Amino acid sequence: MAPSPTQATGQHSESRAAAWLESQGLRVLERNLLCRAGEIDLVALDGTVLVFVEVRFRGSASHGGAAASVNRRKQQRLLRAARYFLPALARRHFAGRLPPCRFDVVCEEN
Repeated sequence: MAPSPTQATGQHSESRAAAWLESQGLRVLERNLLCRAGEIDLVALDGTVLVFVEVRFRGSASHGGAAASVNRRKQQRLLRAARYFLPALARRHFAGRLPPCRFDVVCEEN
């Protein structure tokens, strides 16, 4: 089934964000991790730090723009999703050790 226009825009933005992160020296490990708590767009490695990345695209800067859309509620969903995926990510990429983690937001606006 073909993605909706919104989904296609999201996939394109995530691909652009992944390419940009890699150009900055990060290594993208995972994409689109989905669970009941929420979704993690990208998971990357920055040295020894595991980075959970939220990608936001807005066609307009009205209503505060892309960065403003990562409100407290969205932050809490990201945190819950990261907690859910962290044990499996640690096993898969860190030999079971919990790495230091951070959250990044990559924003794009027209």
